[in-house]
Amino acid sequence: MAGGEGTRLRPLTANLPKPLLPVVNRPIMEHVLRLLKRHGFDETVVTVQFLAAMIRNYFGSGDELGMHLSYATETTPLGTAGSVKNAEDALRHERFLVISGDALTDIDLTALVAYHRARGALVTVALRSVPDPLEFGIVIAGEDGRISRFLEKPTWGQVFSDTVNTGIYVMEPEVLAHVPAGEAVDWSGDVFPRLVAAGAPVYGYVAGGYWEDVGTITSFQRAQADVLNRQVDVEIGGFEVSPGVWIGEDADVHPDAILKGPLVVGDYSKVEAGAELREFTVLGSNVVVKRGAFLHRAVVQDNALIGPRANLRGCVIGKSTDVLRAARIEEGAVIGDECVIQEEAFVSHDVKVYPFKTIEAGAVVNTSVIWESRGQRSLFGPRGVSGLVNAEITPELVVRLASAYATTLKKGTTVTTARDGSRAARALKRAVISALTAGAINVRDLEVAPLPVARFDVRTSDAAGGIMLRSKPGDAERIDIVFLDADGHDLSPAAQRKLDRVFTRQEFRRAFPGEIGDLRFPARTADVYTQDLLDRVDTSGLAEADLKVVVDPSGGAASLLLPTLLGRLGVDVLTVNGRLDETYPEPGAAQERRALDRLGALVASSRAAFGVRFDHIGERITIVDERGDLISDERALLVMLDLVAAENRGSTVAVPVATTRVADQVSRFHGLTLRRIPMSGAGLSKIVENERVVFAADGRGGFVVPEFAPVIDGLAVFVRLVALVARTRLTLSAIDARIPPVAMVRTSVPTPWAEKGMVMRRVVESVDSGSGARVDTTDGVRIVSLDGSWVLVLPDPSEAVTHLWAEAADLDDAEALIRRWSAVVATAPPVDAPTGQA
Repeated sequence: MAGGEGTRLRPLTANLPKPLLPVVNRPIMEHVLRLLKRHGFDETVVTVQFLAAMIRNYFGSGDELGMHLSYATETTPLGTAGSVKNAEDALRHERFLVISGDALTDIDLTALVAYHRARGALVTVALRSVPDPLEFGIVIAGEDGRISRFLEKPTWGQVFSDTVNTGIYVMEPEVLAHVPAGEAVDWSGDVFPRLVAAGAPVYGYVAGGYWEDVGTITSFQRAQADVLNRQVDVEIGGFEVSPGVWIGEDADVHPDAILKGPLVVGDYSKVEAGAELREFTVLGSNVVVKRGAFLHRAVVQDNALIGPRANLRGCVIGKSTDVLRAARIEEGAVIGDECVIQEEAFVSHDVKVYPFKTIEAGAVVNTSVIWESRGQRSLFGPRGVSGLVNAEITPELVVRLASAYATTLKKGTTVTTARDGSRAARALKRAVISALTAGAINVRDLEVAPLPVARFDVRTSDAAGGIMLRSKPGDAERIDIVFLDADGHDLSPAAQRKLDRVFTRQEFRRAFPGEIGDLRFPARTADVYTQDLLDRVDTSGLAEADLKVVVDPSGGAASLLLPTLLGRLGVDVLTVNGRLDETYPEPGAAQERRALDRLGALVASSRAAFGVRFDHIGERITIVDERGDLISDERALLVMLDLVAAENRGSTVAVPVATTRVADQVSRFHGLTLRRIPMSGAGLSKIVENERVVFAADGRGGFVVPEFAPVIDGLAVFVRLVALVARTRLTLSAIDARIPPVAMVRTSVPTPWAEKGMVMRRVVESVDSGSGARVDTTDGVRIVSLDGSWVLVLPDPSEAVTHLWAEAADLDDAEALIRRWSAVVATAPPVDAPTGQA
């Protein structure tokens, strides 16, 4: 399989197919072919698509390797299964093995085939345990090796094992009958799940040995180091002149050069006196390293020049690139082919320079690529793209982000923009608008607006998406950039990855002068939102109830909409902080507590029915009852559930997996069906759109009003709450009092990224199969005992921690339960399973 484009490896693969990317001076695919030859596979079909001619020209018929190679070319990408189907003429007569041409491995293929034969399998999948399974397909197999489930590219909440699909398969030719011809089809995403569902013998073989999917710059560098450390059984070209130091044919290394292995100097290269090559450095062929140069963990490809006193650390240098005198290139930087880095230039960490570029003498190239330096795994976090204002989230970064978003949309489409009341959001939104219009995108700017109103505008207008800028809750120095799709939802993981790829490659579209986008300021969005909300939410009974409420918009965007909304509701309202204050910081815990205490005092003294405090963007609410007592987010979910349930018997409600089991009791009492869903807001929106639910909440002050919109909306739930209280004629404290108490605790355990997959596997394996406990993998791993007590283990998607929730009959039992499972999470990683056992 050699059709990969390798977009995450740009700029190294800008003009080179991924299988030809060199690992210790040999293409990855050559290492794979040599492995096949060692295990007796000498007849090979190579499926090619991207830059196919380069692969055919390099390997030819395979004579130099003692193999016979033929090629099956795809005119359009056909997926992993479709590309094999494309080569059916050469495969239909006997058992065959499928292997990736861009993954470095020394897996025992002979043992894999023997396992396949012994099981009488239709398909056998080679499996491996990996530290970070997010980018791979997770596979679940029974004790006999038979596969029961495939899960492609999971989120951390779906990780319940670290056993992944390596993309190495042994197959009987009959399997090709299950693959439609000429269509884009994947093995693990399409074909294998159907075969498993049909009861076909599909087995998993947990392989020993080494396997690395060379899909990122980091894994590319790691593969070089692993080969030099002899962690993988591949051949290194050249002569080992001292332990760990390999010198290629006709290479000229001066005796006064300093070499500290393991390292490789390629054929015909020259290293002058005084140059210093440190551990894990790889020089390609015809590389010249001048006097006084320093290289450590640097990968330098063919025909490059490293000038005197140049300093290279942990970087990758492309072919035919010149790094001139005293230039400095930092960790994670990648320089493409045929570039010139002139004298004393500085290329900062993680910077990518695409081919054929010149960096001028003395220039400092620092594009503020901060994600890896912060340990973040991807561009997007739980709140969109987040960071410190003017340090991590700069106008320059925002322009590139908005340009990448514009590039993912068709020219001439419309995007809605909005912000909260902060000055930082105002400044950065102007950068967003400039980038969008320059990318041939029309803009509907709502200026300051609650996030629910921005989502509403996207959903009901001709907009193809939206961008909202807001201060981070609890930290006014940080800002979130929220990207919306055409339905007003946060971008799906697939759309996020697409935007991330465009942003990383910096291949932005620019409009021709006549295509520059238009900027409009819609005037009646708030009025339309208010009217639609009141049309859809049942407000009967309000006029007769004569309610008084206290509202605190917290100086945020909700204050712009509430006067109109409250006027139409006909409710007696006392408002505090009812102004838009651009200097009003999002409060910390102490300030928030004081604000809620003041709200409670006003509610009690004014004899109001309850009080509500909105967050800064009108998305979430905090409630105090008629006595002025705070109703926690957890209890607020139960109170709202009880209120809604009284009018919707027999309906379905949705709550997160970490919600107390008291929610099940409330639902049963009212005859409701309760669904537990993933913790993310996207999970709420998905179930509200796809199923008829009457209530959904996230347990953190966020509620969905399904009859109005499938998104979290503080304004809508406020209207619903006022109407429900008016009709029930009950106080919130009375409703809260009739709901059973909750005995639930929560904690977080530090977990290195490299151990998260192992942790989740260990959690699943630690469940006592004889205890009758039920394992739920809706989001993370939730273990429910026979007595109803439960624990949830959920890896954090953006931080190196694992979260745990536990609930039992009382707090002591809950504490004991969470201590037990925290110990399981914190235990040192186990050794890999023995070879051949699934």
